[in-house]
Amino acid sequence: MEKSKHTLEYLLNYKIVDFGSIYLTTEKLLVIVLIVIVTKALLLIFRRSLLKAKGLKDKDVGNLFAIIQIVNYVGWTISLIIILNTIGIKLTVLITSSAALLVGAGLGLQQTFNDFISGVILLIEGKTKVGDILQFDNDVVMLKEIGLRTSEGINRDNITIIIPNSKIINDKVINWSHQQKKTRFRIDVGVAYGSDVDLVIKVLEESALEHPDIFDKASVEARFIDFGDSSLNFQLLFYSKNIFRIERVKSDIRKIINRNFIKHNITVPFPQLDVYLKK
Repeated sequence: MEKSKHTLEYLLNYKIVDFGSIYLTTEKLLVIVLIVIVTKALLLIFRRSLLKAKGLKDKDVGNLFAIIQIVNYVGWTISLIIILNTIGIKLTVLITSSAALLVGAGLGLQQTFNDFISGVILLIEGKTKVGDILQFDNDVVMLKEIGLRTSEGINRDNITIIIPNSKIINDKVINWSHQQKKTRFRIDVGVAYGSDVDLVIKVLEESALEHPDIFDKASVEARFIDFGDSSLNFQLLFYSKNIFRIERVKSDIRKIINRNFIKHNITVPFPQLDVYLKK
């Protein structure tokens, strides 16, 4: 029994790595593994508890993901500090002894730090959330994940886009989901001179109302906006919740308009150029 006790003590105190005051024994390795397992389990329980909460609205889901990310980062940061202390690395000593190195690294990784700070701002501020639809650089992206350095989204071609967080913070970005889930869109249409203006307005509004993705049908409105060079110009205004696939909705409405124009003998003109030849 005494021999087994000494053997177990020897195994636990066996130094796997030894750098003087900094060393890693079998016992410390087991403690580190336990810290990682406990941290991972607690964060998983926290995540599942939040996501299972009843009565959540769509707008709350993005906030939940932001909270989960922040708690994840805080949890793993605390675990890392405990692990470093376990193997004998004091964080204050590490920072002091590596001050010059950190300054050099800071200059070289300035953009990375900028993205990191921007990620923290995105998560804490909460103005941009998972599920939001953003427009920048002539592209429309739905956010799938907000990371600490980069965010991940998918565009209308189902291509995954990796976005540096500083770009979302510093650049001009349109957030189509920021205020409300419905947004007003417009379709410009020109018809031939001599067309019945009242009939055109009626046909445009009826065409929009035929589409199932139109929201708040009472707000559908067609306007006669200008006399063009070769056409009478109209604008069809409507609300829709299908923001991410709005170009497909517009295409469908244009097809309905074209069909109804043919039905009512309304002509869409095309530019004409008269050429005069002098003899």
